[in-house]
Amino acid sequence: MAEFCTISFPGSDFVPITLECDQNLSEHLTIQNSPVLFGCRTGICGTCLVEVIGNISPPQPEEQEMLETLAANYPHARLACQVNITSNVEIHKI
Repeated sequence: MAEFCTISFPGSDFVPITLECDQNLSEHLTIQNSPVLFGCRTGICGTCLVEVIGNISPPQPEEQEMLETLAANYPHARLACQVNITSNVEIHKI
């Protein structure tokens, strides 16, 4: 039986969405259901930079390099296109 994770967007008008766990955010977030914008969806443009609060895996080295450049002062910064959801999370725009 599949487990489900809830993605919420505090401070926005977007309602929480529920996905099966172990899904990539970029495959499920759209302009209609989230405040997250996407450009390349490969981790090189930085348009999907967000703060993720919740238990997720750490960034891979390539993503970490981008995060150090784009959001050095945000310890929970992630590129949404690189995040696989493994638990309930809150997403805030940076």
